[in-house]
Amino acid sequence: MTELKEIQRLEGHTDRVWSLDWNPATGHAGIPLVFASCSGDKTVRIWEQNLSSGLWACKAVLEETHTRTVRSCAWSPSGKLLATASFDATTAIWENVGGDFECVSTLEGHENEVKSVCWNASGTLLATCSRDKSVWIWEVLPGNEFECVSVLQGHAQDVKMVKWHPTEDILFSCSYDNNVKVWADEGDSDDWQCIQTLGEPNNGHTSTVWAISFNASGDKMVTCSDDLTLKVWATENTGMQSGGGFAPWRHLCTLTGYHDRTIFSVHWSRQGIFASGAADDSIRLFVDDDESQVCQLFIFIVTADIHKHKQFKCCNLCAY
Repeated sequence: MTELKEIQRLEGHTDRVWSLDWNPATGHAGIPLVFASCSGDKTVRIWEQNLSSGLWACKAVLEETHTRTVRSCAWSPSGKLLATASFDATTAIWENVGGDFECVSTLEGHENEVKSVCWNASGTLLATCSRDKSVWIWEVLPGNEFECVSVLQGHAQDVKMVKWHPTEDILFSCSYDNNVKVWADEGDSDDWQCIQTLGEPNNGHTSTVWAISFNASGDKMVTCSDDLTLKVWATENTGMQSGGGFAPWRHLCTLTGYHDRTIFSVHWSRQGIFASGAADDSIRLFVDDDESQVCQLFIFIVTADIHKHKQFKCCNLCAY
């Protein structure tokens, strides 16, 4: 079995680290890898890898904007903007201006804690979700302005994560109500509608769904839950709205028995490996078994038990 080794421990946050995101414009053409992390200490940290030593160092601390836990962070596709979502019910937009990060916009409207933020593939839309059970879609306007174009009401409980499809303007959300919802714009009037619900009746989760992630081509999706399972879903084509139609998602397989406490996080890398992180203090890595002819299409390949972490809230594989 492959072994997963810790190569460096990054310290600086003074409370739980909730989320991290790699800057997609880094890690190539001689540009060092950069990622952002956010925490219960109300700050966001920017980390950069030294090209010579391979070691990581904190390059910036973004603070004095959010007044409560920063729950989620996400870089825009261009890597120029960073969005951060907070329990203070706001989402902040940061821009790197001459080497210093400045908060250039604050998005308000949610009535309660903002749990997740995500950009679409073109960087023209931003989605946020909240404990207030709603999902908001924001249009990115010139001059770092943002306009809410739709408020989606469909979940019965706290919405834990929003995730855009990697190639289509289709939005996915998961919730404390045990469901994953699929949202699409039904025309040119910003009339966003729920076009599919993945729940217990169609082999969905039986408890809170915490996270969603897609493979590189966008034809498979993995979800994780408080029910101690990972579920893999598939769609027949990636051009889900081509010809005006929608290819619905179907349950492909359920991975169970790998974690014995809540699975909080899952992330699918471009190399076809996905990682899960759970409250049992462990990370599990899985790879697609293309030759399998049975339901168990994914092979467990590696584990890391790092008890000092005391529950994994996020895991994110480097895409490069």
